[in-house]
Amino acid sequence: VEGCELFLGDVQDEVAMTEFAAHVDGLIHLAACLGTQETVQNPRPAAKTNLMGGLNFLEACAQYELPGVYIAVGNFWMNNPYSITKNMIERFTHMYNKDRNTNVNIVRAVNAYGPRQLAATPFAEGKVRKITPSFICRALSGLPIEIYGDGSNVSDMVYVGDVAKALVTALEKADKGIVFNEAIECGPKTHHTVKEVAELVNNLTGSTAGLRHLPMRPGEQLGVDVTADFDTLSHVDMNVLELTPLEEGLQKTIDYFRETEGVKWYVPKL
Repeated sequence: VEGCELFLGDVQDEVAMTEFAAHVDGLIHLAACLGTQETVQNPRPAAKTNLMGGLNFLEACAQYELPGVYIAVGNFWMNNPYSITKNMIERFTHMYNKDRNTNVNIVRAVNAYGPRQLAATPFAEGKVRKITPSFICRALSGLPIEIYGDGSNVSDMVYVGDVAKALVTALEKADKGIVFNEAIECGPKTHHTVKEVAELVNNLTGSTAGLRHLPMRPGEQLGVDVTADFDTLSHVDMNVLELTPLEEGLQKTIDYFRETEGVKWYVPKL
């Protein structure tokens, strides 16, 4: 990236994390081993990356007295390796702030989406199936959008630009010694079900292929909603009414996938 200094390392490597921290003024920890159903059969990579990586981040903040921000997940209570391990570091963060005098804020984002999100097979080389790339790539390919269960689950969506603003402001607060006892939850005021999101994607893309229902995937629960306590956005000087509307954010994301077809992702050959 032009104008940015890059440091290549692994969050699991405590030496690399410590060396990296020695050259920066603050840390925003975004690295993780993602996936709900993808990690259920083998939770070790998620445990190693998310737990040790998270602890290395907190140790680096403590050693160099750096402000930090930890990104947590909206479905932190679900019993899949991703949610479990992310929630454990969220709890460790509270411990470090109390007992190690760190200044680390927590931003708990719901389902973040936006341009440049990587699609999974058969559309691109991604290993984790994320809702927005999956829905959009299928719609643009003339395929029915696949949803798990009956689609009645609420899965709040938040545009990536809004998440970025919350993260940066949370770091600025931490730099001033302002640490919150609760997570900053980034999510919209208006809730949408998974089915509603899929139908909106079909409408915005002009797809007439419809929907296809699949069994609920391991690690998720039918009838459990993922929403945010948007009142906590006031901690980072944000108002829920200022967040990017779902239709606007999805249109920007669809435009990106239209423009990058054949470059970042490909219509599968049937």
